[in-house]
Amino acid sequence: MLRRLHGIAAAIEHGQPVVALETSVLAQGLPIPHNATAAEAMDRAVREAGALPALTAVAGGVPTLGLTSAELARFLARDGVRKIGARDIAPCAVAGADGATTVAAALALAHAGGVRVFATGGIGGVHRGAPYDESGDLLALARTPLVVTCAGAKSILDLPATLERLETLNVAVVGWGTDELPGFFTRTTGLRIAHVVDGAEAVARMARTQWSLGLPGAILVVIPPPAATALAQAEVDAAVGRALVEAERAGVRGAALTPFLLGAVVAATGGRSLAANLALLEQNARVAGEIAVALGHLA
Repeated sequence: MLRRLHGIAAAIEHGQPVVALETSVLAQGLPIPHNATAAEAMDRAVREAGALPALTAVAGGVPTLGLTSAELARFLARDGVRKIGARDIAPCAVAGADGATTVAAALALAHAGGVRVFATGGIGGVHRGAPYDESGDLLALARTPLVVTCAGAKSILDLPATLERLETLNVAVVGWGTDELPGFFTRTTGLRIAHVVDGAEAVARMARTQWSLGLPGAILVVIPPPAATALAQAEVDAAVGRALVEAERAGVRGAALTPFLLGAVVAATGGRSLAANLALLEQNARVAGEIAVALGHLA
């Protein structure tokens, strides 16, 4: 049974704008205390846009939209918090554990709870040098009818292959004022996308059209990271290349790989990639809030 905190449940039932947020970025992705800074910034950004934020998680075995302050404190402290995809929600619940949601798990909980907009930093995708190693995020995006805001796929991934897989899976990739796929830490990648929007109303109309036709899959709105904190593509590629060598040497694989690589890139860039990550999370949350409000106006 999915729990929806009282304010979030009331907002959904009355058709008010709500934005779902993931929790893996807080419990595994960002270092302490920057994870708390990100949680506050995303919450504030969604509210300033006129929507209500809803953190997705399994809290003490309960799948939930929204966390209490005590639950959020546990996730930020990250002691024993599992990283969960959609396939892990039920096992985590039965175990009575805390589970922080990836994109795939957050999409599942948001959809089950009646939320139509979700904000994240960067989606998972196809890993570099291992085309068989593909994030469950991609299939979840292909199956779940939500609007998703992000800064593209994480820079540690094979971005051309990820974009190809999104095309194969019929996921609509829409540029927020850009015809080029952002690279998470970078504003440019050289990868062109077909669809461009100039604001929240255009995304809302696109989403309503897709849903009215019963078409599956998300509308993936890709937003270049803020120019003030974005990094150069060559710098990021060099940092990721070194990080991949370090991960191979240390035998880091599976769910531990992404946090390891992101941490290595933070070290290689002198912390500037962390600043970029925080800025894009806040920006993506704000845009998601604007889209949620625009969707409400079309209802």
